[in-house]
Amino acid sequence: MTRPARRTRRTLHVTGTATAALLALSACSSPGSGSGSAPDASARLSGTVTVFAAASLQESFTTLGRKFEKAHPGTEVTFNFGGSDTLAANITAGAPADVFAAASTTTMAIVTDGQDNATTPVTFARNQLEIATLPGNPDTIASLQDLTRPGLKVVLCDRTVPCGAAAQKALDASGIELTPVSYEQDVKGALTKVELKEADAAVVYRTDVHTAGDKVEGVDFPESADAVNDYPITLLKDAPNAEAAKAFIALVRSTEGRRVLSEAGFLAP
Repeated sequence: MTRPARRTRRTLHVTGTATAALLALSACSSPGSGSGSAPDASARLSGTVTVFAAASLQESFTTLGRKFEKAHPGTEVTFNFGGSDTLAANITAGAPADVFAAASTTTMAIVTDGQDNATTPVTFARNQLEIATLPGNPDTIASLQDLTRPGLKVVLCDRTVPCGAAAQKALDASGIELTPVSYEQDVKGALTKVELKEADAAVVYRTDVHTAGDKVEGVDFPESADAVNDYPITLLKDAPNAEAAKAFIALVRSTEGRRVLSEAGFLAP
């Protein structure tokens, strides 16, 4: 967190010609007078921005949160990462938050459809599935079908969360029946099972495989192209810090935001 520097107000006593000079200087330097630069909003923003975001956004949003605090001294971005369905339920139950970023339009609809909880959401990124295996892929997993081998311990996200729904969609499209050893409440939980060698493989997002580095190995499968998730973001209706929340959403959707998301493995919206 970047803490604001203390400022001391000084009163300037100017009259006559000095006043006119100051007014002229202000007019020349004001935004929109031909410079094409936007006004600096950092002086107007302060306080905490509370963001509820899908677990798969943890690394990229944490990076963007630091950038936001640096650009707007006096602000702090706090995150609640988890399964999108759980976050949506918390929001509809009245949990105070400014921004909601979900891993699917279906879970976003829990908050927005038929309710007066949020502004119109906009898609800011997309994500695709990948199989996470143990380092070196010792079980030589090369396809979704390989996950059905007897004795192979496979973990999936719960079907109520976006990564689980996407995995089930890919399995259904392929006619593959798969019984996992466990269903996890979010994608990080599924990935952790493989990282700890408690499972041989998990179907997670490509971004999570990317983040895990050499702790796992990723295997692409063609069926994932039919189960790509859109990631929407919205300003919540009763946001305690609406102005700062709008600025955070703008950062996520900016060129810099897309760069950070792209480096994490997300697809463009």
